[in-house]
Amino acid sequence: MNQYDKTFKEEAVRLSDEMGPKKAADQLGVPYHTLQGWRKQRALHGDGAHIGSGRAYASTDKTPREIELEREISELRRANDILKDALGFFAKDRKR
Repeated sequence: MNQYDKTFKEEAVRLSDEMGPKKAADQLGVPYHTLQGWRKQRALHGDGAHIGSGRAYASTDKTPREIELEREISELRRANDILKDALGFFAKDRKR
């Protein structure tokens, strides 16, 4: 497993913005999905992405556990929204 430093990752993401992720990955010899992961980290965490060996935590006082819990809350909210939509759909069907 290759480990890339922060500077390489940032430059790779910038290059992928200019020429597209597929071409940049081919040119740099980095797997496409890896480069896409770095792009996603940048989108989620901005300047706090790519810290150290690649752990992406925003530069806040949040612990990894707090970040994990926030993700879980977000996922549960999405699931609740889906269930509410389904309830409305079935309730509408039942009125007929």
